[in-house]
Amino acid sequence: MTTGHSDVVIVGGGIAGIATAYYLAKAGIKSTVIERDGLASHASGFAYGGLSGGIPNGPEPNQPIIQKSMGLFRELAQELPGQTDVDIQYQQRPALKIALNEAEVAEATRFLTWQQNQPGYNVEWIGAVDALMLEPRINPEVLGALYVEGGSDVEPYRLTLALAGAAEKVGVTIRTGDVVGLRHHGAQVRGVALDGEEIQADTVVLAMGPWSGAITEWTGVNVPVRPLKGQIIRLQAGGDPYEYSIGHHKNYAMTKPADNFVWCGTTEEEAGFDESKTIDSRDAIIESTLLMLPALADADLALQTACIRPVTPDNVLMLGGMPGIDGLYLATGGGRQGIMMGPGMGKTIADLIATGATDVDMTPYNVGRFTS
Repeated sequence: MTTGHSDVVIVGGGIAGIATAYYLAKAGIKSTVIERDGLASHASGFAYGGLSGGIPNGPEPNQPIIQKSMGLFRELAQELPGQTDVDIQYQQRPALKIALNEAEVAEATRFLTWQQNQPGYNVEWIGAVDALMLEPRINPEVLGALYVEGGSDVEPYRLTLALAGAAEKVGVTIRTGDVVGLRHHGAQVRGVALDGEEIQADTVVLAMGPWSGAITEWTGVNVPVRPLKGQIIRLQAGGDPYEYSIGHHKNYAMTKPADNFVWCGTTEEEAGFDESKTIDSRDAIIESTLLMLPALADADLALQTACIRPVTPDNVLMLGGMPGIDGLYLATGGGRQGIMMGPGMGKTIADLIATGATDVDMTPYNVGRFTS
């Protein structure tokens, strides 16, 4: 068995792991990222990339990390072009969350006072006439829409590659490998075990996405993360691009500059680790999309993608130090908001490693909260 060494080992090459490596590098700490398949080869490479700031859905425990990330995205949009030649296609984009009946109107305006008090956002409830003036192609039966300024979007695969490229330029090592366990001496982590190899490190970050359940066996800490499958379709449509992110219930649609297709989704499927595309999900997305945007009835299906996302029982991140094992950190549970929270998750873990402190209240994200 061969043995290597790294200051920090990060297990997982998705947005959470790569963002952690990037921010550690900015703090002068080199790390080794170990990815089983390839960078952004799962959820981080097939996500939607909408950055709503969490505003349309109202307050939630993940809000501090979301808002931290929103600020970091603005910084990354300025930093990354000078560090890498990858265009992350970050852009500001307002949103319209439409309501088609009175119950949906009530739901959409439920948190309006809170939404209008959030710094950096302009939120209004607008009537049907104003909504149709902004986007005439939405369902003409619309009763109104929640209009949100302050959100943005990004191309997730490009974002992850750009962060990785920038990190590698300052000494981060990114490699493939299948981590099968941890090495620790008493209460101190000492590294990770791969198939036929060990890498010694006094600090390990586990950013394993939907596969985080294996950590329970490794540590005795209950990490009840499960995979939630989601599928997206991309439509080739005539006419002008959609300038707004259009939402209805948990569904969305927007034109993305990466390919000029209209990206539409998404599903929430309890399908284990199955990442295959299905006809039923394709049809369900088409149905929900046409309810929002009947004008897309003649669009052509260009692409369908599927991925699995890590979710916790309470839909709150598991983020921070692992109880009982010094030097071991966990970053998982982003679910449908993984891209939006990725930079915030990475910066928070990097701060904890580099300085022992962070500006985020970590109480909601307590890694040991499911362990009795």
